[in-house]
Amino acid sequence: MKRKPDILWILAFLFGLGVVTTGYAQSLWTNKPDAPVEISQQQQQPPHQKAPRH
Repeated sequence: MKRKPDILWILAFLFGLGVVTTGYAQSLWTNKPDAPVEISQQQQQPPHQKAPRH
């Protein structure tokens, strides 16, 4: 009789697969000569003030 895989094993496998996939995608990204090296962060804008109601 086979045991069902534990949910922790499934999550660990999915996490490992994500790490491997991310590493592979980053290696492809760094090998592209025309890809931008850095992604600039968006500047935070000050919160807009509400106009007073009359």
